[in-house]
Amino acid sequence: MAGVTLDPYLNFKGNAREAMEFYEGVFGGKLTISTFAEFHASTDPSEDDLVMHADLHGPEGIRFMAADTPNRMEYKPGTNFSMSLSGEDEAALRGYFDKLADGGNVTMPLERATWGDTFGMCVDRFGISWLVNISAPQA
Repeated sequence: MAGVTLDPYLNFKGNAREAMEFYEGVFGGKLTISTFAEFHASTDPSEDDLVMHADLHGPEGIRFMAADTPNRMEYKPGTNFSMSLSGEDEAALRGYFDKLADGGNVTMPLERATWGDTFGMCVDRFGISWLVNISAPQA
């Protein structure tokens, strides 16, 4: 089943790479890191080497992701996490996004992203940030 997964997503201010390498040392597994420059997503050259997306797949089902917060976005320590829903089930993921956004705030509509998937962000009525990524069909 293609399904849907739910993972924590941590936000940092300039030290996501250091943090995720630390967590890789703690949990083991495989860490992948992509920068803002690699996704052509920098709005400020000083942010080119910041982490746009890091993904740690550890043993025993441990998985979480992280990114550096660019200057154009607010960073508040203590609230620097989101819940990330991802998978291939577009109908289910769009449904979750719509329900989570109801009474909350869509901060980025579900749209095709530079990495090819459909991606959106919202904050639910309880103040929890949600990231939704619908994987593009594989050719």
